[in-house]
Amino acid sequence: MQDFPWFKFYPSSVPKEVDVQAFDSVVDLFEESILKYGDAVAYECMGKTISFSELDQLSKDFAAFLQHDLMLKKGDRIAIQMPNLLQYPIAMFGALRAGLVVVNTNPLYTSREMKHQFTDSGISAVVILANFASNLQKIRQEIPAKHIIVTEIGDLLGGLKGGIVNFVVKYIKKMVPAYDLPGIHTFKGAMASGAGKKFTREKIVQADLAYLQYTGGTTGVSKGAELTHGNIVANMQQISAWMKPKLREREEVVITALPLYHIFALTVNCLAMFKIGAHNVLITNPRDMPAFCKELKKHKFSVFTGVNTLFNGLLNQEAFRALDFSSLKIAVGGGMAVQRSVAERWQKVTGTPLAEGYGLTETSPVATCNPIDGTERLGTIGMPLPNTDVKIVDEEENDVVLGEKGELCIKGPQVMRGYWNRPEETSKVLMGEWLKTGDIATMDGDGFLKIVDRKKEMILVSGFNVYPNEVEEAIASHDKVNEVGVIGIPDDKSTEKVVAYVVANDKSVTAEELIAYSRENLTSYKVPKEVYFVDELPKSNVGKILRRVIKENHEKKWG
Repeated sequence: MQDFPWFKFYPSSVPKEVDVQAFDSVVDLFEESILKYGDAVAYECMGKTISFSELDQLSKDFAAFLQHDLMLKKGDRIAIQMPNLLQYPIAMFGALRAGLVVVNTNPLYTSREMKHQFTDSGISAVVILANFASNLQKIRQEIPAKHIIVTEIGDLLGGLKGGIVNFVVKYIKKMVPAYDLPGIHTFKGAMASGAGKKFTREKIVQADLAYLQYTGGTTGVSKGAELTHGNIVANMQQISAWMKPKLREREEVVITALPLYHIFALTVNCLAMFKIGAHNVLITNPRDMPAFCKELKKHKFSVFTGVNTLFNGLLNQEAFRALDFSSLKIAVGGGMAVQRSVAERWQKVTGTPLAEGYGLTETSPVATCNPIDGTERLGTIGMPLPNTDVKIVDEEENDVVLGEKGELCIKGPQVMRGYWNRPEETSKVLMGEWLKTGDIATMDGDGFLKIVDRKKEMILVSGFNVYPNEVEEAIASHDKVNEVGVIGIPDDKSTEKVVAYVVANDKSVTAEELIAYSRENLTSYKVPKEVYFVDELPKSNVGKILRRVIKENHEKKWG
């Protein structure tokens, strides 16, 4: 990284360069950790634990099933669509060991969203939780996947307990809509079949793809960021170096409430913590705050990651405030801005600072973070990780004067290779080795960065990117809608909320009708919270709807 003379506060215990070539692949790092930590607990979920050694064998069994039963080859894509369950690391590491490319998929996606991601990535197989299989049934004949593996929540919880959980989820809570998918494999059947076959270790190098991680990027339709094994290994090394002063191998207990399909939890919690032999507690449904707090009470957790809305929600729980935080060493917020009031309350309640970091799917994800040595600065995203360079440029891509606003650009080994099969979109964000983030930032004289605005019109809802184009397309497909413009409005609970302005071609349409229609086509966080009807939308001289003007008019009217 560039040796900025004003980096007076760069943590003295953190090297500015780390060995990003230490491992050829995520699989190499995985296998080293297996050997180092053996019978130590790797993951825990719903009271069931699996050790590093058990994960080694289980992931081998799954890899053998993929290779022999499904005849999948190195480079084939496989989608994994489930919340935080023990099945996730087994399927993911098994797929990577077989040389496959993992396509992480939000389990709450609608059929429409699934279809786009599955067809765009060209998946050969999908591992999906039964709760969401009915959505897959709707698009079964429209996606390239030949193989479907269905798992149930209790599959790895053990005999009686697992059976009871599956029964309750399906028949008592009725959380599994009926589905008909002929020729599917069950996860338990796949594991049993793979256990009787030999796993063949694929030769994997840093240039090979590890993940297609879907994002709207800085513009437009959802695209697959090509994250190589080298990208992910580099970010794990960078994260480990940043946190190493406070963390010890085999000793840490990390709480993973963010979903593993999200790039933040994937790299930081699932992978970087695996490298140090941490005991990783997977939270399947963090929205159930009472149950979440009850689970937290069982553990002397030392690492906690999350987004602002999660921290805020927990702080409002009396059961959380009553917990024992004596073991907590590090708390890191990312995915969305950490509000000052939340960070201050967090430190008061837990006694541990809440360090804000910054990253993008395109940077695997972590690019900057606040120090964890007590010199963090609220309201900033910290400074670059080892091997990472940043610059702030104006509209002509010239460096701005220190302290002035401009677009934040990042260079480092964690920067993606590009967008899957989208060279034009790639060229919009990559300037040689530099990634244009689309975020407007400033840097102070000590090297601390602050995000002050976003260049693009992406809407940030509870850490997830919402792109107006996608929401507009869904609403515009309603036969009573003529035109629609979508904007983001500040919201105390979720950073921003989605708001739609609609020109109707049938005056009988209501806001409630369009919101309900949106729920059928979009994941919940993308659904508009408010719908307003207008006679016309502001447009440019070439007919482009001007969202900026819509937002200005909204703020004038509603404040």
